Amino acid sequence: MGRLDDKVAIITGGASGIGEATARLFIGEGARVLIADIQDEKGRRLGDELGESAEYLHADVSREADVKAVVDHALERFGFLDCMFNNAGVSGPTGPIESVLVEGFDEAVGVLLRGVFLGIKHAAPVMKGQGSGSIINTASVAGLRTGYGNHVYSAAKAAVIQLTRSVAMELGESGVRVNCICPGFIATPLIGRARGLSQADADRRVGEVEAAFENAQPLRRSGLPEDIAKAALWLASDDSSFVNGHALIVDGGVIGGRMWSDYQDAISGLRTRLGLETDENR
Repeated sequence: MGRLDDKVAIITGGASGIGEATARLFIGEGARVLIADIQDEKGRRLGDELGESAEYLHADVSREADVKAVVDHALERFGFLDCMFNNAGVSGPTGPIESVLVEGFDEAVGVLLRGVFLGIKHAAPVMKGQGSGSIINTASVAGLRTGYGNHVYSAAKAAVIQLTRSVAMELGESGVRVNCICPGFIATPLIGRARGLSQADADRRVGEVEAAFENAQPLRRSGLPEDIAKAALWLASDDSSFVNGHALIVDGGVIGGRMWSDYQDAISGLRTRLGLETDENR
């Protein structure tokens, strides 16, 4: 018996990375999943691989008509919707603030914030009518602390966290839960794309990203898409039935502050500079 038996879920950005890992896990736990993305070849291939419990739909989450069409399709096919995972993302424009083009700002906010808003907007009336449902939004530690993402990405993710909390107060009264996940350093193709790689190269070199992130947090391994998928599974399942308006941090401890080893190195360097003994007990 699976934790999501007979539940219906929509996963945006579901063709790769965190979305793909979540689709695989949800189906393994008994759910029926609509994979929404703009990566048509990947999405169709994944849908075919996952079998009759999965279906791929093309959807640009920045377009309201596309998001509405996915929700409408879920209702037409299944009659209800249990989970809306607003996960689609882009890296956003990098560089100093004066170099950010308005077009890049609009594109990033269109996916990262508008896309989440639209997913909530169109799932909300369905779930309110049912008196149940779980809406999950992908935020980021970059929305909680500076220095973990570019300016536009960080601002959009902070907005997602606050939108989650605000809407949770409304929909919770109707039995609908709204939460978000704040990933840390997760090895996905999106990281490579943000650094200028083509999609094919980003997919091929994701192992290099994983290796680069091994020492980025106290837990000495990179975060994996499966780590976020497991958090989404908990939020989608009845195991989290009393959790609402929560920003769940899944980051291996990076947001806790300076790592202990870095602190020790700094103290050792200071002692050396001051000509003191380096014994940490002194």
